Amino acid sequence: MDPNNKPKQLNSPVVTKVMKYAGRAHVWVYRVSGGRIGSKWRIGAGFKKPVPTLLLEHIGRKTGRRLVTPLVYIHDGDNIVVVASQGGRDTDPQWYRNLVANPDAYVEIGTERRPVRAVTATPEEKARLWPKLVEAYADFDTYQAWADREIPVVILQPR
Repeated sequence: MDPNNKPKQLNSPVVTKVMKYAGRAHVWVYRVSGGRIGSKWRIGAGFKKPVPTLLLEHIGRKTGRRLVTPLVYIHDGDNIVVVASQGGRDTDPQWYRNLVANPDAYVEIGTERRPVRAVTATPEEKARLWPKLVEAYADFDTYQAWADREIPVVILQPR
C-alpha cells in the first residue's frame, strides 16, 4: 500500500458497513473454532507475515451493550497493545471511543478470556511502541499516512 494512493472510498459509509459485518463474521468464526480460525490476520502485510488477532469485548458508550471487535495485537510485557487505525480512515473506530468512555474490557485470545483496562498511550509510549507495531504489521505506517488524525495506540493492562 502506497500512502500517496489513499483509496477514494475509504471513508465511505459503505466501508463502515462492510467492516461491521466482516467483523461480526470474524468474531463468530473465532469463537466457534476456539480461536483456531481467525487468530491470525492474513490481509495486507499480514498475507506474508500473519499477525496475532484477539477479540476485544467492550461496552457501547451509547447503548450499554456488550460489543466484540477483532483486533491485531502485540504483547508488551504483561500488557497487550492494539491500534485504533480503522484501516487509515479519518475517524476513530467506535471500539476506541467506547474504551475512552468505559476503559474496563475483556480480551479473548484463543479460548482464554481475561479482564483488561484500556489506557491510550502517551506520545512517548506511542513513540516506543510504534516501531514494534509496524514490525508486526507494516500496514500501520500506511494507515497513519492516510489518516487525517493521529492514530491512537491503546495499552490493555491486566486488571
